[in-house]
Amino acid sequence: MKFLTLTKWEFKNTLSSRKFLMIFVLQLSVLILMMFFFNMFITNIESEEGITLSPSLTGFASIDASDKDSLLINQLNNEVLNIESNSGDINDVKSGKSTALLAVPENSTEELDKFQTINVDLFINSADPKQVVVSEEVNMTIKAVSSSISDQWIKYLVPEVNVVEPEVKEEKKGESLPLQIIKKMMIAILLFLPLFLFGNMVIDTIVGEKERKTGEILIAMPLSHRDIIIGKNVAIILTIALQVALWLIILLAAGFDIKNPFLVYMVIILTSVPIIGVTSVIAVYSKNYKEAGIGLSFVYITIVGFLVVPALAYISSKATLSNISPMTLVMRLFSGENIPAPDFMIPFVSIIIISLISYWISIKLFKRDDITFGPRPGIIRLILDLVRIKKIAP
Repeated sequence: MKFLTLTKWEFKNTLSSRKFLMIFVLQLSVLILMMFFFNMFITNIESEEGITLSPSLTGFASIDASDKDSLLINQLNNEVLNIESNSGDINDVKSGKSTALLAVPENSTEELDKFQTINVDLFINSADPKQVVVSEEVNMTIKAVSSSISDQWIKYLVPEVNVVEPEVKEEKKGESLPLQIIKKMMIAILLFLPLFLFGNMVIDTIVGEKERKTGEILIAMPLSHRDIIIGKNVAIILTIALQVALWLIILLAAGFDIKNPFLVYMVIILTSVPIIGVTSVIAVYSKNYKEAGIGLSFVYITIVGFLVVPALAYISSKATLSNISPMTLVMRLFSGENIPAPDFMIPFVSIIIISLISYWISIKLFKRDDITFGPRPGIIRLILDLVRIKKIAP
C-alpha cells in the first residue's frame, strides 16, 4: 500500500492548485449551461407547439388581399406571409412593394350560399424570387377552403344519417422512442462527462515528469514503478469521484429524475478506472504534451463510441449484448428498471478486463528506461516485447 503516500500527496496538490480550481469552476459552468439548454429543449419538445430546427420564415413575403367577405384572407399562413388588406391596387405588385395580389370577388359568400362557384385571381410579380412561396401558400389555402365548402354543400344536400361511431380510447404507454433517446442519453452524457475532463491531468502528472526532467527523482523514491502509476491514477480517480458526486447532487437538486443515485454513482466511478488506465498508457508512451494530446483524442473517440453506441442500441432493441457498455447499465439504473444479475455482470467484466490490461501495459512501459528517458522504440517493437517475442538476429 505504499502507493497511498503518493496518492495523498498528488490529491492534496491537485485540490490546492489554482489551475485545478479554475478548471473545476469552468466545468461546473458548462454543466449549468448544458442543464439550462437541455431543460429548455425538453420543455419545447414536450409542448403542444413542439420545436422546430428550421429557421423562421415569419414575414418572408408580402401579399395584398382584396377580400371583403374574409373568405381567404383569414386562412392564409401569417407565419410566412405578411398579409395586408387593401382595395386591390395591382400597381403595388408592379412596383415591387408587394409580391402578389389576391383578389376575391365581392359577394363571394352569397354566391357560395347559392351553390355557385367563384373565380379567385392571383397576380404575382414574376421578378420576385419569393413568388414560389406565395403561390404555394395561396394554392394550399384555396384547396383547404374549397374542401371545407364542398363538405358543407354535401351535408346540406344529402340527408343526415345517424351513424354510431365506435368508441376509441387512446392509451399512451411510456414515452416515444426519440424522446427516450434524447432524455436518457442527455442525462447519461452529463453524468459521464467528468470522466473525459480529467485526461489532461493524467497527461500532466506523467508526461509532465518527462518535460520537467523530474522522472529520475520520482523513480529514485522508495516506490516501485507500479506504486507510482497506481498512486498517481488513484489520486485522479478520487478527484473524478469528487466532481461526479457534486454533479450528481446538482442534477438531483435541479429536478432531474435519477433513481438509484448511489448505484449510478458507483458504476460511473468504476468506469473511470479503465478510462484512466488507457489514458495512462498514452501518457507513459508519449514524449511530450502535443503527442499525448493527439493520441488521447483518438483513444477518447473510441471510448465514447464504446459507451454510447451500445446504449443507443439498448434503447431501440433491448439487446443483451448492449449491456457491455457501463453507460447502458447507468441508464437502466437511473430509469428504475429491474436489472437481472447477468446484465449487471456484463459491464463489470468489461471494466475489469480493460482495467487489468491497461494498467499492466502502462506499468510495463513505465519500467522501461528507453520509454521514460529515451530513445523510445517503435510501437511494433514494443508489442513484440510485451508478448515476449524476441527479435531474431540475421
